[in-house]
Amino acid sequence: MPTRKDGATVELPSPPISALRGVGPRVAEKLAARGLLTLQDLWLQLPRQYEDRTALTPIRLLQPGVAAQVEGTVEAVERGFRYRPMLRVAISDGSHATLVLRFFHFRAAQVAQFQVGARVLCYGTPKPGQHGLEIVHPSYRLLADADAAALGDSLDPVYPTIEGIGPVSLRRLIGQALDRLPDEAALELLPRELRDGLQLPSLREALLTVHRPAQDADVAALLAGRHPAQRRLALEELLAHHLSLRRQRLAQQAHAAPALKKAALAQRLRKALPFALTGAQQRVFERIRVDLANPHPMLRLVQGDVGSGKTVVAAMTAMLAVEAGKQAALMAPTELLAEQHLTNLRGWLEPLGVRVAWLAGKVTGKARAKVLEEVASGEAQMVVGTHALMQEGVAFRDLALAIVDEQHRFGVHQRLALRDKGTGSVGNGDAIVPHQLVMTATPIPRTLAMAAYADLDVSAIDELPPGRTPVQTVALSAERRPELVERIRKACAEGRQAYWVCTLIDDSDEVIAQAAQSTFEDLSKRLPELRVGLVHGRMKAAEKQATMRAFKGGDIDLLVATTVIEVGVDVPNASLMIVENAERLGLAQLHQLRGRVGRGSAASSCVLLYQSPLSQMARQRLETMRETNDGFVIAEKDLQLRGPGELLGTRQTGLASFRVADLARDADLLPQVQRIGEQLLAQSPQLADRIVARWVGSAVRFAGA
Repeated sequence: MPTRKDGATVELPSPPISALRGVGPRVAEKLAARGLLTLQDLWLQLPRQYEDRTALTPIRLLQPGVAAQVEGTVEAVERGFRYRPMLRVAISDGSHATLVLRFFHFRAAQVAQFQVGARVLCYGTPKPGQHGLEIVHPSYRLLADADAAALGDSLDPVYPTIEGIGPVSLRRLIGQALDRLPDEAALELLPRELRDGLQLPSLREALLTVHRPAQDADVAALLAGRHPAQRRLALEELLAHHLSLRRQRLAQQAHAAPALKKAALAQRLRKALPFALTGAQQRVFERIRVDLANPHPMLRLVQGDVGSGKTVVAAMTAMLAVEAGKQAALMAPTELLAEQHLTNLRGWLEPLGVRVAWLAGKVTGKARAKVLEEVASGEAQMVVGTHALMQEGVAFRDLALAIVDEQHRFGVHQRLALRDKGTGSVGNGDAIVPHQLVMTATPIPRTLAMAAYADLDVSAIDELPPGRTPVQTVALSAERRPELVERIRKACAEGRQAYWVCTLIDDSDEVIAQAAQSTFEDLSKRLPELRVGLVHGRMKAAEKQATMRAFKGGDIDLLVATTVIEVGVDVPNASLMIVENAERLGLAQLHQLRGRVGRGSAASSCVLLYQSPLSQMARQRLETMRETNDGFVIAEKDLQLRGPGELLGTRQTGLASFRVADLARDADLLPQVQRIGEQLLAQSPQLADRIVARWVGSAVRFAGA
């Protein structure tokens, strides 16, 4: 039985690749390294683009940037060296125009091939050169005198490169695999009644169209991923992932979890708070309260914009566990954020008699031993920490609720490790697991949540607490930097504080960016009357924490920082945020940084400094930031501009790297995917399993992470 790169054995759903001609052990090993083990894997290894070799284009009709195939006769050959070796071959086709073929990597045998008068058939993308159009490194072959140029009868697919296997060899192997494609009845897994109304081809027809598009195929639609054949494949791939996640959800709900029904302590906390909950906070907490009253594990994602009050909801949720005599844990990705949660939770919970423990990497020696003892005995009712919560030696007496903040910053294994700290058994031997609440301040578009979190219930805190003033956002050219220095001087003179965020730590010759270190030195000189601090990722944790505490305590007026301050820093007195080289950051990151100001009642501003010229995408990002403060609107725009990968982080293994589907492009398929998925699970669970096996395979999906 074959093995993947990680050594895991794999059950093959179709014949192995080794059944093909030309696939020996070495080739099979190289293909396996890319996850290609079976003929089915090759069917689903789809082209990334197409080359049209079905026609010849006269040289005089070539267009810069438009790939074409030409036939010509060699008129001149020049081999030279100007910075590096170079071969230039001029060809013409009798249309009173000349094309130059340019090579930088070549062998002596190639030079010998290009004799004046030789006929050449070549394909490539022309671009303007010193002497008219030229193609750099075209694919080509020389024609014998009697040969006519053999034109293709379909578009040529171009596949993603695989190390050690040439494009011609890969195309030949995929062609062999396609020749063994089963007939429609054997290949099709979607029942006809579910396919009716979709107006999409069968799976067999879709695969053949995508791999071997006809000469008259809509190339623009294929390259855009909008061809009906690609839509058919995307539908089934999205369906497979949806079914996989729903299966995980059902498997998780089969476990037992402690039913947490008493809410008196949560209500005491609510009444003791110095502020009123928003309608959105109340709505989300009530939903959670209903979940936790059930004897099955809650799996809920709470997303809310920066400052929407997710921590308060988490604290009230934890009180449901504490009142039942059990424990709750809150894990955050950085010590800075975890420490901030600790301060808030101790302030809210200790007056109620709740013991809040702190467990992070810097808690060592006797202090650590004492905390571990309190956690193991149950004396510590609420435990706050970082990755340290998941380490060996950390044992909870009775963990009933695992809360993960900024969940996309953790790996799937890490979140499972925290959940497993609370896994035990009931009298009949069944596993009992804690409830899970995951939170994110990076709003996720509804379409993305439908696909990425089908194993979770999703709630949104879509309302900011009253008294928050919207942050005014402006974009300025870096040339106006001196104006900003004066603006900082004025704001700090009025008792406010400011951030200046840089995207690099050290100066770089390759990227035009002001580094944090040099910016700190420059601003310290220009603003000698101000107390300027510096924070970046390479500082020791203790040094970083001390600087942040000084800033929060008002002992630093201006904080120069890298994007380490993106998440979780709460300094209500800070009213001015300057982001240097804002064009280099994504929308979600810009929005998180902007969320560091506007946390008090004072009018706040965010200035996005950019280097000209701006790319089209950078311009759109900055315009979006100026137009809205709504994190959900920004998330939708971010999905359009960047796709799903960075929004999801490591939420699901492989989810952001679909073979065919694109969550932004194919969002309109998701309602159909949900409908078909629920019907299959109810009526044809075995078919559902086969669809998951085809697209997701034996990859571990980390249920409930």
